[in-house]
Amino acid sequence: MTAIAPPSDPDLATPPPGWTARSSRLLSGPAATDALARAVAPRLAPGDTLLLQGQLGAGKSHFARALIRALLGIEEGQGEIPSPTFTLVQSYDGAGSEIWHADLYRLSDPQEIVELGLDIAMDDAICLIEWPDRIAPDWPARAVCLRLETLPGLHEGREATLIAPEGSDLARRLLAPMIRP
Repeated sequence: MTAIAPPSDPDLATPPPGWTARSSRLLSGPAATDALARAVAPRLAPGDTLLLQGQLGAGKSHFARALIRALLGIEEGQGEIPSPTFTLVQSYDGAGSEIWHADLYRLSDPQEIVELGLDIAMDDAICLIEWPDRIAPDWPARAVCLRLETLPGLHEGREATLIAPEGSDLARRLLAPMIRP
């Protein structure tokens, strides 16, 4: 557990008090991002929420799509996994749970998550939420954040940092894929 460096982008929210960095991992490119998503997928359960934080182009949507494919058991190129940029939410029927993929970039008020039904979905579905900064500082206590940041000098490289509140069961489950490539 280490102190969290503020996000490199001033538009990104600092995590709530009590949230700390649990682990970081270098992702050398899209294939490494896909591999992390495949390793994370079997560790998720209904009621888990993964907040995906990062600048535009940091790989949030790429990671979310790879994770959804892994949860649905479909290969790259089979079935479309559209971005929820304009619809705000896309949902999928997974084998053991419904999967919600939300992009909150266009949210103007944190209360809009209630209108979307996202607050209820977080209790029963696996939820992937891009741009959690739009609901900060009220991040769900049972959630964890995966911050993706581009690295200077690495064309497609990213650093993935797992950030979570103390005692998070979800963070404990996700530590192994974060420390093992």
